[in-house]
Amino acid sequence: MHAHDGDLGAAVARAQEGDEAAFAVAYRLVQPGLLGYLRGLVGDDAEDVASDAWLEIARDLGRFRGDGAGFRGWSATIARHRALDHLRRQKVRPRSSALEQDVLELPGPHSTADLALESISTVRALELVGGLPRDQAEAVLLRVVVGLDAPAAARVLGKRPGAVRTAAYRGLKRLAAQLAAAGVTEEGPRTLGEST
Repeated sequence: MHAHDGDLGAAVARAQEGDEAAFAVAYRLVQPGLLGYLRGLVGDDAEDVASDAWLEIARDLGRFRGDGAGFRGWSATIARHRALDHLRRQKVRPRSSALEQDVLELPGPHSTADLALESISTVRALELVGGLPRDQAEAVLLRVVVGLDAPAAARVLGKRPGAVRTAAYRGLKRLAAQLAAAGVTEEGPRTLGEST
């Protein structure tokens, strides 16, 4: 369950009744995670693919049935289809790239220092995710960046929930091993002057 699913569900319902401001709210709640997912699939072309996806989302909004979590899954499915179409047209393999700041502007009360630390760790994490096998990378992106549960991620990928859970687990385990090898530990940050 994503923290803003209730707000998202209400915004989508109002948007389906023609409330343009409500559609803007839904966009702001979904776009950061969706863009992060697309960056993992198509790299620097993510914003163009996201634009195509949002055109389709807006066009088909009246046919959507479900709650906030369902809307995030439905949106991710549309975005994935647009990304795969884009890759077929480009005839290139998915490539990773740096995550732009708009992906990091998630709603919530965060300090500037917290956001800076989060952005550094998020950019590094997405670089590492880009090195995973594609099934693991997509499972991790959908579960962690988009915030979908295993059944919703499975619907997006056309797989069984158990296969998505396994791929996400293996991907996260591989990332943890890479971080351990790089000397990153689970210890909290130290303050200046603190002895080790």
